[in-house]
Amino acid sequence: MPELPEVETVRRGLEPILVGNAFARVEQRRPDLRFPLPKRFGERLQGRTIEALDRRAKYLLARLDDGEVLIMHLGMTGRFVIDKANGAANGTAAAPGRFAHTPASAPKHEHVVFHLGDGSVVRYSDVRRFGIMDLVPSSALDSHSLIKGLGVEPLGGALTPEWLAAKLKGKATSIKAALLDQRLIAGLGNIYACEALHRARISPLKLAGTLATRTGKPTRKADALVVGIRAVLDSAIKAGGSSLRDYRHTDGRLGRFQHRFAVYGREGKPCRRTGCGGTIRRTVQAGRSTFYCPTCQR
Repeated sequence: MPELPEVETVRRGLEPILVGNAFARVEQRRPDLRFPLPKRFGERLQGRTIEALDRRAKYLLARLDDGEVLIMHLGMTGRFVIDKANGAANGTAAAPGRFAHTPASAPKHEHVVFHLGDGSVVRYSDVRRFGIMDLVPSSALDSHSLIKGLGVEPLGGALTPEWLAAKLKGKATSIKAALLDQRLIAGLGNIYACEALHRARISPLKLAGTLATRTGKPTRKADALVVGIRAVLDSAIKAGGSSLRDYRHTDGRLGRFQHRFAVYGREGKPCRRTGCGGTIRRTVQAGRSTFYCPTCQR
């Protein structure tokens, strides 16, 4: 499933196409994705201008001029593809958001097509249909069932060592499990939790509560973890995310961060940390694969 860097890359690809544009027509080719699409979905979107495209955790939020918000989630296999207006040539520009791609017409798994006022078209396809689209008044966004329980944004100012230590104090769960709790840190998934823990030299098996002192102050490990989380997410966004199976940019290109993994998917291979000499191990925690180096992660 795409994690925060992949969703942010998609947001940056869609933003210059959607923001300031209007929905001229919406093709809804089936009644549902993971859940039923909103009633009168196309009718409610038609004529509406997109004023902003934000991201909350792994959700895209298109803010409309009538005060509603279009919530979108890629699920496991969801993908947006852009046809640029006026027959513009396919682009391969490196700058995020300047993507264009011409797919085959009406493929089998293309479920929603947004026709925009300038002639551009944004197509949403989803093989497994685990994606989500919903419409909600902006005043009700924070209380929406998909949004209300989310924790802090890992790239926002709220994630500090002090905040993290206060939340982890007394927790007997593993630090890896704590990082995957979306009620704590929103948008951080399995891949980047493994990578952040490696950067911070913290074993994923370590108890979460040990990153706080008895008085709830951050330890050096907590300081290192916050730095590691921010660094790995920033690096992944700059690389366009990670492409393992289904994820691609809005121009059809693959992300590149998978070539930089320090631990994820590297079981039995040497640790990439200079001077370490360890070998990457794989274990399973709460049904999820965890990769780490037992030599430099303590």
